[in-house]
Amino acid sequence: MGSLHLYHHLMLLLSILGAVLAENLGNISSDSYWLLRIKSEFVDPFQVLDNWSTETSFCVWNGVTCSDDQNHILSLNLSSCELKGSISADFLHLTFLEALDLSKNSLTGSIHPDIGMLQNLRELLLFSNSLVGTIPSDIGYLKKLQVLRIGDNLLTGQVEPTIGNLTELKVLGLSYCQLNGSIPKEIGNLKNLQFLDLQMNSLSGLIPKEIGSCIELQNFAASNNGLEGKIPGSFGNLESLQILNLANNSLSGSIPVEFSQVLNLKYLNLHGNRLEGKIPSELNQLVQLEKLDLSKNNLSGPINLFNTQLKSLEALVLSENFLTGSLPANLCIRNSNMSQLFLADNNLSGKFPVDLLNCSSLEQLDLSDNNFDGALPPNLHKLESLKDLLLNNNSFSGTLPPDIGNMSRLETLFLFDNMITGGIPAEIGKLQRLSVLYLYDNQMSGSIPNELTNCSSLTEIDFFGNQFSGAIPPTIGKLENLVLLQLRQNDLSGPIPSSLGYCRKLLRLVLADNKFSGPLPPTFRFLSDLFLITLYNNSFEGPLPEVLFLLKNLSIVNFSHNKFSGSISPLLGSNSLTVLDLTNNSFSGNIPLRLAMSKNLKRLRLAQNLLSGHVPSEFGQLMVLNLLDLSFNNLTGELAPEISGMEKLSHLLLNNNQFSGSIPTWLGSIHELGELDLSSNNFNGTVPAELGNCSKLLKLSLHTNRLSGTIPPQIGNLNSLNVLNLQKNNLSGTIPQTLQQCKKLYELRLSVNGLTGTIPPEIGTLTELQVILDLSFNQLSGEIPPSLGNLEKLERLNLSFNQLEGKVPPSLGKLSSLHRLNLSSNRLKGRLPPTFSGFPLSSFQDNGKLCGPPLASCSESTRHERKWLSESSVARIIVAIVFTSTLICLGLLYIMLKMWWKWRKVSVACSETGKSEPKKVEEWVYGEEMKSDEYWNVNTMALLPSQDKQMSNSACIFHLKLSTESTKNPVV
Repeated sequence: MGSLHLYHHLMLLLSILGAVLAENLGNISSDSYWLLRIKSEFVDPFQVLDNWSTETSFCVWNGVTCSDDQNHILSLNLSSCELKGSISADFLHLTFLEALDLSKNSLTGSIHPDIGMLQNLRELLLFSNSLVGTIPSDIGYLKKLQVLRIGDNLLTGQVEPTIGNLTELKVLGLSYCQLNGSIPKEIGNLKNLQFLDLQMNSLSGLIPKEIGSCIELQNFAASNNGLEGKIPGSFGNLESLQILNLANNSLSGSIPVEFSQVLNLKYLNLHGNRLEGKIPSELNQLVQLEKLDLSKNNLSGPINLFNTQLKSLEALVLSENFLTGSLPANLCIRNSNMSQLFLADNNLSGKFPVDLLNCSSLEQLDLSDNNFDGALPPNLHKLESLKDLLLNNNSFSGTLPPDIGNMSRLETLFLFDNMITGGIPAEIGKLQRLSVLYLYDNQMSGSIPNELTNCSSLTEIDFFGNQFSGAIPPTIGKLENLVLLQLRQNDLSGPIPSSLGYCRKLLRLVLADNKFSGPLPPTFRFLSDLFLITLYNNSFEGPLPEVLFLLKNLSIVNFSHNKFSGSISPLLGSNSLTVLDLTNNSFSGNIPLRLAMSKNLKRLRLAQNLLSGHVPSEFGQLMVLNLLDLSFNNLTGELAPEISGMEKLSHLLLNNNQFSGSIPTWLGSIHELGELDLSSNNFNGTVPAELGNCSKLLKLSLHTNRLSGTIPPQIGNLNSLNVLNLQKNNLSGTIPQTLQQCKKLYELRLSVNGLTGTIPPEIGTLTELQVILDLSFNQLSGEIPPSLGNLEKLERLNLSFNQLEGKVPPSLGKLSSLHRLNLSSNRLKGRLPPTFSGFPLSSFQDNGKLCGPPLASCSESTRHERKWLSESSVARIIVAIVFTSTLICLGLLYIMLKMWWKWRKVSVACSETGKSEPKKVEEWVYGEEMKSDEYWNVNTMALLPSQDKQMSNSACIFHLKLSTESTKNPVV
C-alpha cells in the first residue's frame, strides 16, 4: 500500500501539471487532455476517434460518457472498433472512470500493473484482444468492481489470490487464455459472484471446496483445463446454480450425490473426465434439468435415470462409458420433451428398446457401438420427429422394415456393421429428406431398388461389404446432390450407367471389388468436382475415354486389376493427382511426360502393364513422390540421374523390366528410401557402395541381374534392413563380415553367385533371421559355423552346392523353427544331429560320409568303412590278382601244350600201328614261334568256353570295382 500512496502523490503532481497544460490549451479539462494522449497512441483504421478534437466538448466524443457536471469521464466504450496499439498508462489518470470497455479490438501489450489506481471502476472489459503478460495483483484494489472480463487474450500466469478482495464482483470472465496454476481458494470470498468463466485455460489442481461459499453463483464454467481430483460436494450449497460445465478435465471419483440439492440446475456437463462408479439415482431430483452430459467417463452399472421425474430433460448424453444392462422402461414417456438421446459406445444390451417409441419428440437417437441385438421394430415410424437414427456397430439382425419409409423427417440413417439381411425396401424412396444412408458391413442382398433414386436429398450412400447384386439403377443420375457413392465389395455387375455422369456434385466414386464390366461412359466428363475414383478389381475394359482429361480435380485414382488398354494420358488432365494406381491392366505406350506436372503426386503404381520406353527424366521434379512402382513392364534403358530429385521416395520398384546399365550411385542420396527392388533386369557392374547411405532401407532386392564384383561392406550400414536378396548374379569374393550389423534381417538370399571363402560366423548374430538364409550354389568352403545354431527363428536354411566340409555342428539341431533344410552337394561328414531325422534324404545327398537318420546309421557306416578298402589298396589287389592269374594261365597252358605234345607223339605212334587219327589236325598247329598277341588271343579263347572260370575270375574283379565306386557315393 506504500507504493499506492506514493503513486497518489505523483498523480497529484501530474494533475497540477495537467491543469497548467489545460490553461495553455484553453478550456479543455484535464480528462480531455488524457483522452487526446490516449488517442495518439491508438491506431484507428476506421477513424472512430476522429471527433476527439479540441473543437468540441469531450462529452460528445465517440464512446465517452461524462459526469452530470460534464467535468469528468465516467465511462469509455470503444468496443469492436478494430483499434490497435497498447493500453496506455494515461488511462490511470481517468480517476473518475467507472466503466472501461476496450473489448473486441486488436490491442497488444499488457495490463498495466498499477491498474488498481482506477478505484472507481465498476466494469472492466478487455476481452477478445491480444493482451499478454499476467493478471496484475493490484487488480485486487478495485474494490468497487462488479464486472471483470479479460478473457480471450494471451494472458499467462496464475489467477492471483487478490481476486478474492473484489467482494462486489458479480461477473468474472477469464476464459480462453493461457492461465495456469490452481483456482485460488480465495474465490470463496466472492459472495456476490453470479457468473464465473474459467474455461479453455491450463488450470490444474483441485476445485477448491470454498467454491460452495459463492452462494449467488448461477453459472460456473471451467471446462477444457487440467483440473483433477474429486468434484467437491460443496457444490450442493449453490442453490442458485443453473449451469455447471466441468467438461474435459481430469476429474476423478464419483459424481457427488450433493448435486441433487441444486434444484435449479438446468445444464450439467461433466463430459470427458475420469469419473467412475454408478450414475447416482439422486440426479432424478433435478426436476429443472434440461441437458445432462456425462459422456466420455468411466461410469458403469445400469442407467438409473427416469423421465417420469426428469420431465424437463431435453438432452441426455451418456456415450463412451461402461454402462451395462438394458434401457429402463420409463426412460422415455409419452409427451416428454426428450429430443436428444446419445447412448453410444457402452456395453448396453438387449433388444431394441420399444419404449423409446414413446419419445415422439425425439430428433436424434444414437445407440451405436453397443451390444443390442434382435430385429428392428416394424413400427419405427412412431418416432415421427426423428432426424438422425444411429444404430451402427451392434448386432441387429433381420430385415430393414418397410415402414421406415414413413419416417418422413429422417435425414441420417446409420445401420452399418450389424447383421441386417434381405434387401432395401422400395418404400425407402419416400424419404425425401434422407441425406446420409450408411448400410455398409451387413449381409444385405438383392438389387439396389430404383426407388432409392427418388430420395432427392441424398448426399452420401455407402453400401460397402454387402452382397448386393445386379446393376446400378439406371436412374442414379436423379441424385443431383450426391457427393459420395460407395458400393465397394459387393456382387454388382454390368456397365456403369451413363446417367451417373449427371451426379455433377460427386466427389467420391468407389466401385471397387465388384463384377462391373464394359467401358467407362463418356458422360464422366460432367463429374468436374470428382477428386476420388476407385474401380479396382473389376472387369472394366477398353481404352479410357479422352473426355476424362476434363476432370481437373482428380486427386486419387485407382483403376488397378481391370482390363483397360491403350494410353493412360486421359487420366492426366488434373495437376492435383496425389495417388495414381493402374496396376495389372494392359496399358501400353510410353510413360507420359505430363505425369511430371502433378507436383503433389505421392504414389504412382503402373506395374503389370505393357508400358515401354524409358523412365522420363522429368520424374525428378516429383519432389513429394514416396512410392514409384513400374515393375513388370517392358521398360528399357538406363536410369537418368535427374530422377535423383525424388527426395521423398521411400519405395522404388522397377523389377521385371529390361533396364540396363549400372545401378546408379545416386540412389544412395535418396535417404528416405525404404524399399529398393531392381531385380530381374539387365543391370551390370557392381553393387554400389553408396547404397550403404540409405539408412532407412528395409528391403534391398537386386537378384537376377548381371552384377559382378564383391558385396560392398557398406551394406552393413543398413541397420534397418529386413530383406537382402542378391541371388542369381555373378558376384564374387567373400561374404562381408559387416553383415552382422544388419541386426533386423529376417531374409538373406545370396545364392547362385560365385562367392568364395568361409561362411562368416558373424551371421549367427543375426537372430532375427526367419524367412530364409540361402547361400546355395556358390563356392563357399570351410566348415559350417556353429554360431548358425543361434538363429532360433529361422525357417529355411539352404547351404547346398558349395564346398563345405567337416561335420554338421550339433548346434544346428537347436533350430526348432526350421522346416526346410538343404545341405546337399558338399563335402560334409560325420553324424547328423538327431533332430534332422525328419528331413528328407535329398537334404543331405551328395556329401562325403554323413550318417545318422535319415541316412544310414553310423554303426553300419563304421562297419562298411572297416570292410571297404581304400581305392589305392583295391587297385594294388586287382593288379596282383591279374598278374597271378596270368602266371597261372601261362603255367596251365604250358602244361597243356606239353601234354598235347606227348599225346601227339602217342597218336602218331598209334597211327603207325593202324589206329585212326583226327581230321584237319594241321589247323591247330601252334609252334613256339607264334607272336605274343596271338598268344593272348589263344588265352582268351581258351577261357571263354568255361563258364565256371568266367564267373570265378571276371565276376570277382567286377565286384571289387563296384565296391570301390560305391565308396565314393555310398548313398544314392
